[in-house]
Amino acid sequence: MTFQELKPLISTIVAKEAFSKEEKLQEICNLLKNEISYYDWVGFYFANHEAKTLHLGPYAGAETDHTVIPFGKGICGQVAVSNQNFVVPDVSAQDNYIACSFTVKSEIVVPLFVNGINIGQIDIDSHVLDPFTNEDEAFLEYVNQEVTKLY
Repeated sequence: MTFQELKPLISTIVAKEAFSKEEKLQEICNLLKNEISYYDWVGFYFANHEAKTLHLGPYAGAETDHTVIPFGKGICGQVAVSNQNFVVPDVSAQDNYIACSFTVKSEIVVPLFVNGINIGQIDIDSHVLDPFTNEDEAFLEYVNQEVTKLY
């Protein structure tokens, strides 16, 4: 499925009245992991600004030990501080990378803003080297823009 074909499906999931926020986020994770061949792990992390930590929310893919990530640590932790998208074509080239699995080759993280505050992020791991393009970034920004409607 193309990003253009996925966009209305994301909007439909967000608009489902009978689903909880968690169920909607889980369905988004499942959709992206199942429909985009190089999205091997898709998940949301949410910020606790007082503790300066990120906490794992709904995700699709292999289980992870990284359920709490300190701000500044790893790719996700860096995005919590920088408030900027972070595309990592090759995770082995990153000094501040938290290894999830030897199969992960690349990662993209896009922050999620509600009322100008970075409340979390969507995190995608891929088993492919350098698969992410500007189109992935724009699509994930769209996903997050839709997700903000849940807050």
